[in-house]
Amino acid sequence: MNIFDLTGRVAVVTGGNSGIGLGISQALSAQGCSVSIWARNAEKNKSAAASMAGAPGKVHTRICDVTDRASVDAAMKATLDTFGRVDGCFANAGIGGAGGRAFIHRTEEEWHEMFATNLDGVFLTLQAAARHMTERANAGDAFGRLIATSSLASIFGTARYEHYAASKAAINAVVRALGVELARYGVTANAILPGWIKSDMTAETIINQRFINKVVPRIPQRRVGEPSDFGGIAVYLMSKASSYHTADTLVIDGGYSAF
Repeated sequence: MNIFDLTGRVAVVTGGNSGIGLGISQALSAQGCSVSIWARNAEKNKSAAASMAGAPGKVHTRICDVTDRASVDAAMKATLDTFGRVDGCFANAGIGGAGGRAFIHRTEEEWHEMFATNLDGVFLTLQAAARHMTERANAGDAFGRLIATSSLASIFGTARYEHYAASKAAINAVVRALGVELARYGVTANAILPGWIKSDMTAETIINQRFINKVVPRIPQRRVGEPSDFGGIAVYLMSKASSYHTADTLVIDGGYSAF
């Protein structure tokens, strides 16, 4: 038996229509997992679903604003109506916010907007999934995987991005606590900490010549990461192979933080 076979499993991926979220969605679907993509852009949702045509896992998309509880609850209901269960939840949706601004000039609006998406959105998403998973466990079907996308900024001194770093550091604390609290239900909780990865959020930065000259040489693998580089960790965390792996923060950065 292939311990990474996800046939019969169902996963939610917020922000799953591009970047890291799409890489996760595609890998899960390729291993037989049905995927429900929650994101705000209908056209990108449609394109993401088309990219997985022919994969063994079914794909469902839903317009969802993770900062709004009603939207999250409606997306969860729609997913359960479609697939009957949710085994894993990847709280991946997030924003980078206005960077490059000195801390003393950061506005309250920018601070609160960052936390509304990057932390409150994770809270609402994981809470909806955890409710379903604990209810199912109490009915005799104990299995659940909660995964949040954090960032290397959560463990580095990220100047001029304090609001972003703080929102991601809070995610690390949340998953550690959930890993402890929900273990009795067969539910694990972990965070993924990406390094420099190609995405809509980093599109302008990674083509900047200064970045290419100064940052890329610091990456031992000498390249910026691809969304597909997160497929393996996603499949592992969704599978039975990770049953004893919880309350952890997993760095996927090509060795950047070690060099």
